[in-house]
Amino acid sequence: MKGAARRLAGEISAAYNDGLVLVAVLKGSIPFLADMIREMTIVPELDFMSISSYAPETGRVRIIKDLDLDVSGRDVVLVEDIVDTGLTLTYLLGELRRRHARSVAACTLLDKTVRRIVPTPVQFVGFEIEDHYVLGYGLDYAERYRNLDRVIAGDLDVLQSDPDAYVQALYAE
Repeated sequence: MKGAARRLAGEISAAYNDGLVLVAVLKGSIPFLADMIREMTIVPELDFMSISSYAPETGRVRIIKDLDLDVSGRDVVLVEDIVDTGLTLTYLLGELRRRHARSVAACTLLDKTVRRIVPTPVQFVGFEIEDHYVLGYGLDYAERYRNLDRVIAGDLDVLQSDPDAYVQALYAE
C-alpha cells in the first residue's frame, strides 16, 4: 500500500507545483492520505469532508463534516480510499466544482471500475481491483479492520453474521 501512496504522491507532486488542496473523505482515506503526504515533494493544504451513507431507497447522501477552507480558485484533489459505483465521487466532485475550485481531480487507493454506475474519471489510481469486499488500510466493516497495514478481501456474509470473524486470525499474525 505504501508503494502506491509513494507513486501517487510523485504523480500529484509533478502535476501540481503551484499549490494544492487535498480534500480527504473521512474516515477510510486517512491511512492512505497520511502515507501519501509524507512522500510529496510539494506542501499541500489539507481539509476533510465526511458524508452520510446513502439514505435507503433515495440514493442521496448529505455532508456531515464540511470543508474549513475556501477552495475557490484553488486546485483541489479529492482523496478517497475506494471508488465503487462512482456515485459518491461524482457528488463530491460536483460539490467542489460548485465552490469554484480552479481545478478538481480525484485520487483513490482502490478503483473498482467493474461496479461503476457513473462514468466519473479518476485521475490518480493506486490499484484497480475486482468486485471484492475489502478491508484494512482505512477500509472497515462496522469500524473494525481500519488499522490493518494491508488490504484484504473479506466475505461479507461472514462479516454480517460475525463482525469480528477475522479479528483473531488477522491480529495474531
